[in-house]
Amino acid sequence: MTVNMGNFGMLIADMSIPTGRSPLAIVLATALALPLALTGCHGGSAIGSIPGLAAERQQALEAARQQMELIPPPSKSRYMAVQSLNTWENPYVTVQGSMVTLHVLIGDANPSALGVGGLLRPVNARRRNLDVRLSDLPTALNAVPENAWPYGRVVAIEEAHDAPASARPQIRRNVEAVLKTLGDLGVVAYEWNDAGRG
Repeated sequence: MTVNMGNFGMLIADMSIPTGRSPLAIVLATALALPLALTGCHGGSAIGSIPGLAAERQQALEAARQQMELIPPPSKSRYMAVQSLNTWENPYVTVQGSMVTLHVLIGDANPSALGVGGLLRPVNARRRNLDVRLSDLPTALNAVPENAWPYGRVVAIEEAHDAPASARPQIRRNVEAVLKTLGDLGVVAYEWNDAGRG
């Protein structure tokens, strides 16, 4: 039986309810017919598409993981020596309540050490900050050029500093989601706390 919203009105009109029925029986008959009208009895249900969506996301995550494998493994001796996020050269993530900010320092195209960080070659001119949804983080990380990963496959994570206390639980949940995403991508997560290094 196929029932859609257009046929629902005719279905109720065709139901012959004897006049001697109580109002409770009418309400009960309507309540039993309502789920059929709202969901319908057709083959393509919304619930059937959820496994397809999960499989699609899993394929996208696997493709992102393969892309991330092109970046060398992390060099722990290099990134553990960094004392401040201001001098961190790999990508890092600031986790907020509704999104994450991906901070990227593009590698210097000039191989010469002459004038690095000076007036003609300022480091901040190579910095990029990108606000992304949590679900788009794998795609955003894949878009980061290879020369922006001098420490290898490692990303620093910090919580937003100016968030209100009421947003802290959501931010912590988002940090856990970022840690899981990075783990799924094969990227080392280096949690940076307020006092300095993680």
